[in-house]
Amino acid sequence: MKEKLLKHAEDFLEYLFDVRGYSEHSITTYEIALRQMMEVSHFYEEDGSTVLDISPFRFKIVQNAKKTIVKKLSAVRSFVKYLEDQCHLNMKLIGDESIKVPQSLPKPIEETYITEVLAQANLEEKLLISMLYGLGLRISELSQLKIEDIKGQWIQISGKGNKVRELPLLNEIQNLIIHYRKEKNPKIYLFEKGNAPMNVAQLRYVITKLFKAAGIKATPHQLRHSFATHLLNNGARIADVSEL
Repeated sequence: MKEKLLKHAEDFLEYLFDVRGYSEHSITTYEIALRQMMEVSHFYEEDGSTVLDISPFRFKIVQNAKKTIVKKLSAVRSFVKYLEDQCHLNMKLIGDESIKVPQSLPKPIEETYITEVLAQANLEEKLLISMLYGLGLRISELSQLKIEDIKGQWIQISGKGNKVRELPLLNEIQNLIIHYRKEKNPKIYLFEKGNAPMNVAQLRYVITKLFKAAGIKATPHQLRHSFATHLLNNGARIADVSEL
């Protein structure tokens, strides 16, 4: 059984190169993954199906980086699909459960870049950036922020899971809010458009467009992450930052 699958694996690699047009680098990656899998996995016949149990292979590669594990499992799944579609084998794959690859943290934006963009921004844009970066708010929280949530030197935020937190307002942000309300006269929500709150997509568009004009790729989430990063770099405690 194993010898037969090894021959199919050789044919599979040729198929990827000749028919699918895979690069030599990709072929090498697939070859290594399949060779490692073949060395330790179990093969047997059961109820008319060829069972390929790669549980030992999963154990063997458990110390690899998660993205590497995902690539190797993808190579194995592609091989099994080839066996079914091209070789007409009735395959049963065991132990190929997917793993979740954690997303990389967003890269913080340098303070000098934020200052540069603020210098070119209009009043609404300045307030938007200042509240995302200066308070570390989520874009969804800013979209739903009401006038009544602003209480003098403090602001009340309803976050994830309806968790309410109060944050102090810097004098600069307080002044921006005062001038903004005089100019825009929002009725219920701080950021409104057509008597309705500006939604997340609208607010995100304002931010990305503004930074793009300055030649900087940035998102609202990066501004929030930059807020936390710069606090930590200036001596704030992780436990305190995690509560913001």
